[in-house]
Amino acid sequence: MFGIVKVPIIGQGTWLIEGNGGGNHHHNNNNHKIAIKTLQLGLDLGMTHIDTAEMYGNGRAEELVGEAISGRREEVFLASKVLPSNASYEHTIKSCKQSLKRLNTDWLDLYLLHWPSGSHPISETMKAMEKLVAEGMVRYIGVSNFGVVELKEAEKALRNERIACNQVLHHLGYRGIEKSILPYCAEREIAVVGYSPFGHDGSLFFSSSSQSKGGRLQLLEEIAKCHGKTPRQVAINFLTSRHPSIFTIPKTSNPDHARENSGSVGWDLAEDEVSSINKAFPMPDHDGPLEMI
Repeated sequence: MFGIVKVPIIGQGTWLIEGNGGGNHHHNNNNHKIAIKTLQLGLDLGMTHIDTAEMYGNGRAEELVGEAISGRREEVFLASKVLPSNASYEHTIKSCKQSLKRLNTDWLDLYLLHWPSGSHPISETMKAMEKLVAEGMVRYIGVSNFGVVELKEAEKALRNERIACNQVLHHLGYRGIEKSILPYCAEREIAVVGYSPFGHDGSLFFSSSSQSKGGRLQLLEEIAKCHGKTPRQVAINFLTSRHPSIFTIPKTSNPDHARENSGSVGWDLAEDEVSSINKAFPMPDHDGPLEMI
């Protein structure tokens, strides 16, 4: 993947792990303890790629990640993201330094622009990213929610470094990225890191309407049974196993889900199972608009 660095196929996302700020202080503290424990369990299970962002919980998610990886920083492939509104040259550098402080580390393995910025030219952001690499604060540069056109602009803006990854929404109900974004990235050796592999809120599996989606959940359940796995594990296996460039970062604050996620790879779906899933969750004939988190 990223040059010579080995990164696990399944990592850990951290969007909303801090819990919604609406709860009382005690409840929040409890949420935070569980989130930290879950991230640490994920590391124990080999999910050492942790993805976060300055936007998540207004920096709170980064602080929790910092606590979770304390004393284990060397094990972790750590990624964070700068908000497009902060993506000027000066502010990209400032944002990175603030993220490092919250994460309690001297370097990020990967720093991403969270989505294309309408207010700052990509050349400024990329210039700042290269400066961060030159100063040892960042190892690799990436983008998130970029289409092929934006990717090409980002690549053109770089002088010494290259784009290491594009992080995009990717789940069974949203496979548009496989149309042209994935082939383009594969050709350029840019890793594709999919987020929300179960849909934004897990609704792919748990909404009542999923029962009526042409028996799609039932299909996943039947395939899961054959392998002694769960529908979620089948979904992740399908999303990641058919292409060497694809990684995924399911987020969870639930230790059982972390264990479940970690068991999603290292086994193979049969060809007819892959065909059935392809039929039930067809790839659209265009990339479609990129959704964003």
